[in-house]
Amino acid sequence: MSQMNAVGWFDIFVDDLDRAVKFYETVFAVTLEAIGDPTGESQMRAFPTEMTGYGAGGAISKSEHAQPGPGGTVVYFQAQDCAVEEARVEAAGGVVLRPKFSIGEFGFVNLCQDTEGNIFGISSMQ
Repeated sequence: MSQMNAVGWFDIFVDDLDRAVKFYETVFAVTLEAIGDPTGESQMRAFPTEMTGYGAGGAISKSEHAQPGPGGTVVYFQAQDCAVEEARVEAAGGVVLRPKFSIGEFGFVNLCQDTEGNIFGISSMQ
């Protein structure tokens, strides 16, 4: 049996789906696609995902069973240069909590907060 990646999928829970979609589409310059929730309980918009590729796919999810907010798990998005996406965060309604900083041989990261109060990071090698 082959080694699996630690993360297979992620959900970022939000209160206002339209506001959160606009935020993430603006910061990452992507289009989030409407997807069906297999349980029928949530409204979901997925990040562009290649399900057979390395890494994990994920979605923004509005559900009565979970709430957004700081603390707990931090999702790190991959980028060519995390400063590019960081520069879009505040104009999109978010907050840069810790600007781009070095993590040594593993590159660079930053920490941001979205419009819903969730903390996320952006990671890059440059």
